[in-house]
Amino acid sequence: MRSDLEQEYVAYVAGRLSRLHRAAYLLCADPHQADDIVQATVTSLYLNWKRAVRADNLDGFVHRILVRRYLDERRRRWARVLLGGHLPERAAPAGNDVEERDELMAALRALPKGQRAVLVLRFFSDLSIEATAEALGCSVGNVKSQSSRGLTALRAVLGTFQETR
Repeated sequence: MRSDLEQEYVAYVAGRLSRLHRAAYLLCADPHQADDIVQATVTSLYLNWKRAVRADNLDGFVHRILVRRYLDERRRRWARVLLGGHLPERAAPAGNDVEERDELMAALRALPKGQRAVLVLRFFSDLSIEATAEALGCSVGNVKSQSSRGLTALRAVLGTFQETR
């Protein structure tokens, strides 16, 4: 790759890396798997950078790669294997944010993959309806209906969590 194209790529990825990682984490709820998904996304982006730069919506193009890499990870058999008999203990950060985050993550995991992907891209990655539709390769109407159904289901699940407290 030419030096100027490589500099554009590095600048783009450096500016979007935290947003990509957050979106991947919200999709899979595992920080290590999110790292793998983001790594696969930026690698694929690097390999296709010349074509990606010409895209009308570069962020949508990258989020589409991200969602596809997430779905690829879900399809792999080894991703379902848990190595070891128990999980190591982790130190929890101080504050009530942990409980709220856990409730949100559990509620997101309860949603179907399509609704989860739409909600993560729309509300956590701040993509427009059109950019979300482009990233997922579906119609604008599908994004709207999946968003509406997902938010309704999310409110119902989060309401259940609030009642059990």
